[in-house]
Amino acid sequence: MSSSSSSRHHVRNRFVLAGDLALITISVLGSFALRLDVSQLPFYFPAALMMCAVALLVKVPVYFYFGLYRRLWIYASTSELRLITVAVSTASVLTSGVMLLLISAGILQPGMPRSALGIDWLLSLVLIGGSRFALRILAEQSVATRNAKSKRALIIGAGDAGALVVRELQRPSQLNLVPIGFLDDDPAKQNHQIYGVSVIGKVNKLADILDNQQVDEVIIAIPSAPGNIIRLVNDECRKKNIPSRTMPGIYELLGGKVSVNRLREVDITDLLRREHVRVNDEKVGQALEGKRVLVTGAGGSIGRELSRQIARRNPAELVLLGHGENSIFEILLELQGNYPSLKLIPVIADIRNAQRLESIFAKHKPQVVFHAAAHKHVPLMEANPVEAISNNVLGTRNLTQAAVTHNVERFVLISTDKAVRPSSIYGATKRLAEMIVLDAAHTHNRAFTVVRFGNVLGSRGSIIPIFKNQIANGGPITITHPDMVRFFMTIPEAVYLVLQAASMQGGGEVFVLNMGEPVRILDLAEDLIKLSGLEPHKDIEITFMGIRPGEKLAEELWDSDSALKPTPHPDISRLDEPSTLPTLRQAQGDAPNLIQAIEQLTTLSLSEDRAALAQLLDSLIPGSHITDQPADLQLSTFNL
Repeated sequence: MSSSSSSRHHVRNRFVLAGDLALITISVLGSFALRLDVSQLPFYFPAALMMCAVALLVKVPVYFYFGLYRRLWIYASTSELRLITVAVSTASVLTSGVMLLLISAGILQPGMPRSALGIDWLLSLVLIGGSRFALRILAEQSVATRNAKSKRALIIGAGDAGALVVRELQRPSQLNLVPIGFLDDDPAKQNHQIYGVSVIGKVNKLADILDNQQVDEVIIAIPSAPGNIIRLVNDECRKKNIPSRTMPGIYELLGGKVSVNRLREVDITDLLRREHVRVNDEKVGQALEGKRVLVTGAGGSIGRELSRQIARRNPAELVLLGHGENSIFEILLELQGNYPSLKLIPVIADIRNAQRLESIFAKHKPQVVFHAAAHKHVPLMEANPVEAISNNVLGTRNLTQAAVTHNVERFVLISTDKAVRPSSIYGATKRLAEMIVLDAAHTHNRAFTVVRFGNVLGSRGSIIPIFKNQIANGGPITITHPDMVRFFMTIPEAVYLVLQAASMQGGGEVFVLNMGEPVRILDLAEDLIKLSGLEPHKDIEITFMGIRPGEKLAEELWDSDSALKPTPHPDISRLDEPSTLPTLRQAQGDAPNLIQAIEQLTTLSLSEDRAALAQLLDSLIPGSHITDQPADLQLSTFNL
């Protein structure tokens, strides 16, 4: 708040104080006038003056103590009403006590009407409270005058978030919006009012209301709204050329405060939002609160969100481990600003350096580890298999060994749908990373687990930022194949479910997140173009460049021979028993065991023999078909 604004509020409270001095006097004199006949008033006038003096000396300091001169009364609500009641009652009790003492000491005539003390309390409550709420009424009248010139906003959702949005819009601000009504599908809310704003229909009536009423903006105030609702609202608004804004999804608001300041334009993550389910959130807190937690890849998209959500659960300390100093520096600054009391430890390190990891674990002794560090770009890893293997496989082995050596209680590997029947070097290295973690869990009886999910929206290097950049440049948007589909989930939702899965682990599980129905990449591109206010295939062209090496038309989340079992969370399933474990824990025929496989991979990666690497990976992983890719891949052929 500026100093000039603060000064104005200070001047206003001086006027409130001056008004109170008059009202206290009026209340005392009024109590005598209401209690006595007119002929008796002169006789008790000295007592009335004495009580005025006592009331002024007692009540004003009490009102100061209760903060009645530190409030902006134009925002008065029921909480302020309670405060006024307590303050006035306390002041009246003290005033009455002093007056009774004066009577008992003989300073005042014994015949003074004691009922005047109670009448004074009632009058004070009415006058002091009424004066303050009069300021609120005057402010609302001023708002009403302003509303005549303001834009008219229709609110979707008459729940808690909608009520908060309306309350904020009704206050004096720079938003220049006035709420004209709610739309909500709850039959019990129809024709009811919230803060004077009526629920005027259901969401499916939006088109009719936009046609028949003046609406300048639509606000979606349902943090838990699924994507189909947001899509419906956004499509209708786009047809009528009316701007729409929304609140972030519930996963984005976890641990935060629902506020109108969080309103933003509808984006692609909202259109793919699913029904929100929250189960055992307290269990996540129990698994992390007071623990020393380490996150690898803490500067990446998943690692950052992991760090944010872990920080909300009050860990004893949070170690942010990453290879890129800039990204670690950025998340460190963010968390320091939001959680100043949290012990944050930034560590710049490469997980391929086993000796460095040993030193980090020995020094910080993490109890919970989330492993999100990985090379992830399929085409780049096809052209650079050595880096994929050294980082994703050998790095995971180093981290797992350090976790076993230093008795880490929980270890969670972030995995991918591309690890199932992999067609790429990246997918194969992630499947091997899963095998390493699961092997350690079974061999050492540790609570080490894997969480597998599909693509996340908006991560660095993902298709959404690429598409947005192509739209900004006027197109075209380039897509590999018109029938290519992928599973998508928002980053906050994926991370929340990762933490939920981590809290229920016993050891050796592969948890699979419910990704919903796969989404056509073509549909995603068309939605993004529409959200930009343009028409697909008209304003922005879409071209198809062919499937790149290592890619599949569709991904899978589990092998066909593995069964899924339910967990306490409806969006998380558990694979019955990974069929690859028996093969890797002990040699079968000519197949190497896990230790031998990693040694062979290390040797082959040094020789950079891609064909031999692909053959070895195909022999280790069921359903893998990496050898189907050309052996002489060049980066220039990837159409990045």
